[in-house]
Amino acid sequence: MSILPSPEGSFVPSAGIGHAGGMTDVGSAKDLAERLEATGYLADDGLATVGFLALRMGRPLLLEGEPGTGKTAMAEALAGSLELPLIRLQCYEGIDASQALYDWDFPRQVLHLRAMEAAHGTDELDVDAVEKSLFDERFLLARPILRALRDSPVVLLVDEVDRADDEFEAFLLEVLSINQVSIPELGTVAADTPPVVVLTSNRTREVHDALKRRCLYHWIEHPGLAREVAIVRARLPEVSAQLAEQVTRAVHRMRDGVELLKPPGVAETLDWATALHALGRDTLDVESAATTLGAVLKYREDADRVRVSLEAMLTSA
Repeated sequence: MSILPSPEGSFVPSAGIGHAGGMTDVGSAKDLAERLEATGYLADDGLATVGFLALRMGRPLLLEGEPGTGKTAMAEALAGSLELPLIRLQCYEGIDASQALYDWDFPRQVLHLRAMEAAHGTDELDVDAVEKSLFDERFLLARPILRALRDSPVVLLVDEVDRADDEFEAFLLEVLSINQVSIPELGTVAADTPPVVVLTSNRTREVHDALKRRCLYHWIEHPGLAREVAIVRARLPEVSAQLAEQVTRAVHRMRDGVELLKPPGVAETLDWATALHALGRDTLDVESAATTLGAVLKYREDADRVRVSLEAMLTSA
């Protein structure tokens, strides 16, 4: 979506384009689940329902859960199923509004100023005209939130919002409430069609109630055995059915039967199955499992604990 200056000097979308992609075509939670499944993402009834309601009600969707349970993948699948671009904002400690919103391309501004000085001489430059030319949209570096508002309809993924601090969370809440931002040098950028917003949290800290109230909420659990096998088969059709089931059973036993610093998520299940397939394995045995534990476990202590009981774990798997 292009942004054009209005007669009053603010910036507004040049044309109303309404809902694009497949947003208006999603008729039910079941319909959304089928669309997600077509991308390789298997959503249970609860997740499909809250996802459908987020689209229907125009509300952000906050997904919480352990790492590796498919929160980020849900946003990616949602974008694919709606045929919309995905814009991702990765949160981290210390992130501020300028890193999420916009910045000015200072090196290009300096080059532009020097070019003007060379062409006209410093004595002939109009200060007001120079300042206006320096803060032109061509020197604007659009960060994820501004891009989402400017280019919407899109899916905006605010990943790991729990890593950001309170000030950034308050800024985010304000933007999500009005779907517009002000750039002092240019004016207001407003989304004609609000973006589809998905926020994720690993719950390293509690997200504030004000932000939660703005969103529809869903806690994503690790899937059950049958669903996780289905996920592996859907995402990795080249992996044999026997290997997919053995790997998934072994991962479930790691989660349930061993005290781990970081229990493996679905992402690790997929990585392990991919690694074993890359080695030409169609079944899981003790030797191949032991040499590929780095694909599924990310701490030495976890690998040591699993290695001790690996044979018994695989026998029952």
